[in-house]
Amino acid sequence: QVQLVESGGGWVQAGGSTRLSCAASGRTFNAYSLAWFRQAPGQRREFVAVANWSGDKTHIADSVKGRFTVSRDNGKNTIVLQMNNLQPEDTAVYYCALQYGRIITSTANSYNFWGQGTQVTVSS
Repeated sequence: QVQLVESGGGWVQAGGSTRLSCAASGRTFNAYSLAWFRQAPGQRREFVAVANWSGDKTHIADSVKGRFTVSRDNGKNTIVLQMNNLQPEDTAVYYCALQYGRIITSTANSYNFWGQGTQVTVSS
């Protein structure tokens, strides 16, 4: 089993920045990618960003490209989402997800484990 623990988030004013972290533990000895998804009330879960096993390949959703960056610290089994110039439409619950393997994907159904989510609220 794998545990994913997210931290960060909270209330942010529009134009501000915040950082989300996700730490993976448990059966993490296999290669795996780590990703962020988000879900706003009444909306479908949306892909945000992913980093591959080694952290040298990342993919950012077009909707946040240029504002969000993702990085991975394998020494800490952690993925970090840096969110800048936040807008009210970024308000959502942000989820960390893990997929075994060396490829990266933006498809939620491909992910094996999910965190509990952390709320990010951007006020205008």
